[in-house]
Amino acid sequence: MRRSTACSLPIRSRTAADTPAVEGMSRTAVPRIHRVWYGGSRWWWLLAPLSWIFAAVVTIRRGLYRWRILASGKPDVPVIVVGNLTAGGTGKTPVTIWLAERLQQEGFKPGIVTRGYRGAVGPKPVAATADSDPAIVGDEAIVLARRTGCVVCVHPDRRAAAELAAAQGVDTLVSDDGLQHYALARDFEIAIVDGARGFGNLRYLPAGPMREPVSRLAEVDAVLLHRHGEGGDDVPGRRRSSDRKALRFSLELRSVSRIDGAEQKPIGDLAGKRMHAIAAIGNPERFFVALESYGIDVIRHPLPDHAEITHADLDYDDELDVIMTEKDAAKCRWLDTSNCWVVPVEVVFDDQDGERLLESLLLEIGDAPVSAQA
Repeated sequence: MRRSTACSLPIRSRTAADTPAVEGMSRTAVPRIHRVWYGGSRWWWLLAPLSWIFAAVVTIRRGLYRWRILASGKPDVPVIVVGNLTAGGTGKTPVTIWLAERLQQEGFKPGIVTRGYRGAVGPKPVAATADSDPAIVGDEAIVLARRTGCVVCVHPDRRAAAELAAAQGVDTLVSDDGLQHYALARDFEIAIVDGARGFGNLRYLPAGPMREPVSRLAEVDAVLLHRHGEGGDDVPGRRRSSDRKALRFSLELRSVSRIDGAEQKPIGDLAGKRMHAIAAIGNPERFFVALESYGIDVIRHPLPDHAEITHADLDYDDELDVIMTEKDAAKCRWLDTSNCWVVPVEVVFDDQDGERLLESLLLEIGDAPVSAQA
């Protein structure tokens, strides 16, 4: 346990004629800012002054923790942080699920902490379950609880959430996101990089997607590269021979089920089927392309990350079914979802990279306590 600081078009009527090119561009679903970050637009300079301020704040804040002017802390259990350097989705939650499941197989009793983005958890952390209200704990917490069965505690103050989880008897903690949340000390850091989008224009928020500089990768314990298809064998922009090789993984869709649980089948059974697909995630296009790779004829409905799902998002002027991500399904409990399908994603590592990650992690945090194994 070596690290105590982090030095280390408003469309509401849904017809094909309304949106012939890309369906569902309501609520500024694909943020225009992404064209600046990843599309080569030179309009970033309009946001450059704010970006410079953000960079200064990041540098000063990191220095305050490094010099221990600001204190970090954690419960008396190993803490593993899964995060990234950029704004938006890179696969943190699926990796957190994979890691929690593997720790359970090794005899640990892991707990999970998460911010509860877009939730309204209140002044104190709360424990989330599969039946929690996403308006309170956020969508990710529900998915984490449902998939892992772990104690999941939610609060923007991840240190407080970690203390609550530890009080419930967990022996290891995994933080979904929080690489920059230095108030929570950590024993092992995992940084995930999107192999397709990389680091965009390499500028700090809001002129670019960066939360921290690429050099931060040299301080973490493991770098995971989220591969897409056959491309992306290494982290974009890392070319020095001294750069540590990233561990590579992809997200696979294997099964699909009705949200009400009435039916489940292999996703390949949907080949040739035309469906409305909604995705309120950091990179909706990744989900749509994955569906198309299984032969599904996708009508795209991208939404802002973590956006609320409403009746209008599920009600179209046809008889086609709707397919969505797990995070979106968690927000549909009070809606008519009789024609809706949900697709869980599974983390699949290249070769033995998953085992290499687990081996290096266990070398750092040790074996599971005997009491947990019993």
